Amino acid sequence: MEENLTFAKGTNPNELGILQLAYVGDAVMELYARREVLSQGNYPSGKLVKMSKAFVTCEAQSDAVERILPYLTEKEESVYKRGRNAKTHFSPSHGELIQYRRATGLEALFGYLYLSGQNDRADELFSLAYCGVAKEMAEKIK
Repeated sequence: MEENLTFAKGTNPNELGILQLAYVGDAVMELYARREVLSQGNYPSGKLVKMSKAFVTCEAQSDAVERILPYLTEKEESVYKRGRNAKTHFSPSHGELIQYRRATGLEALFGYLYLSGQNDRADELFSLAYCGVAKEMAEKIK
């Protein structure tokens, strides 16, 4: 992701709670998703929103986790698991609770990577997690 995206520059991810990392990671994941969707061409905003859902729903993020788990470092896996196991008082309106928890873990991981300045690693993991998804969605929506 672009280096000029530094709204939290100087924030130490080790000083934040896991749900705060997930909060930041949710925004980071949204930006990655929009970048991928926009890379597929010039579509009306309604179609862009539909395409983005292939990245940002708890179901999509849960599936993405399965694709990247083998590639995570020990530290990354630790952050993911802390996010996945975090206690929340949220009941998902769609998807299953385990999908929501996996998605929270993924968002926490991306929040951690972003705040620790590991943008290249975040790019790599996002690419592994969503390889071909934007193109597939673009073809379905045409």
